[in-house]
Amino acid sequence: MQAHDRVRDNTSSSTNIEFDREMLARIQRLSEGGPSAAGEHITRLEKEWDIERALETNASIFAAAGLALGVLHSQWWLVLPAIVLFFLFQHAVQGWCPPLPLLRRIGFRTRKEIDQEKFALKALRGDFSGIGPDTSARSALRAAAK
Repeated sequence: MQAHDRVRDNTSSSTNIEFDREMLARIQRLSEGGPSAAGEHITRLEKEWDIERALETNASIFAAAGLALGVLHSQWWLVLPAIVLFFLFQHAVQGWCPPLPLLRRIGFRTRKEIDQEKFALKALRGDFSGIGPDTSARSALRAAAK
């Protein structure tokens, strides 16, 4: 169902299957609710935090806490920001780091997964009508931006 996605590649197949099932069920339910239901959900999808944002936020919090504790209490706390930096580097290089499975299990999706749901709802709503192989690039971009 998905194109290449390093986070999905490093997530258990059972978790990916569950995300896909839930997405399909939501799309089916929303398609029955008409264009307004789809539009409301698209607005929510545009505000949804993806897993990258969650990782970056958590890394920032843990690194700042480690620095503060290192300055105020013990230099041993400076190990925490070092670990966080290693995890971020590992994620950047491999698409995986130790917090990833936990964040996936609690429901964080990739940007591709969120966008796939959003564009499926836009297509069902009719946002892409009149777009085909002979459409200008400007018109295609306008349709995708809706």
